Amino acid sequence: MCDTQTEVKLTRSEAREQAFMVLFSRSFVQEPVEDTLADADQLFEGGVCGYAQAVAMGMDAVQDDIDADITRFLKKGWSLSRISRTSLTILRLALYEIKYLDNVPESVSVNEAVELAKKYTIDESGFVNGILGAYLRSREGEAP
Repeated sequence: MCDTQTEVKLTRSEAREQAFMVLFSRSFVQEPVEDTLADADQLFEGGVCGYAQAVAMGMDAVQDDIDADITRFLKKGWSLSRISRTSLTILRLALYEIKYLDNVPESVSVNEAVELAKKYTIDESGFVNGILGAYLRSREGEAP
């Protein structure tokens, strides 16, 4: 569960969706992540939950690394700028969870990303699944 200051309890899926919304809104502005969180705090009943805050802050620190991972698995001729902002945000969120959060199983991150893509994009869930699947397959040969 995700607790906020006014005792609004969110499931992990709801907290992840809140993190997606914060990261998506941040993709439109060049401002410190703290400012984005302060603005978003007023949009959600009880404010931005701790999980969403942690993900937004963490993504801010490693976004270039995550973008490099996404770029590795794009088809020839594609770049990050060609990906819809929504799908790019979903991919960033899922890869952040996979790479940096030990308490979220990889399969859960992928499944939740696909569900977010189904909800917020027009037929891009297969693309999101494909990029994440390629990333996970590339890690299979790596030592734990």
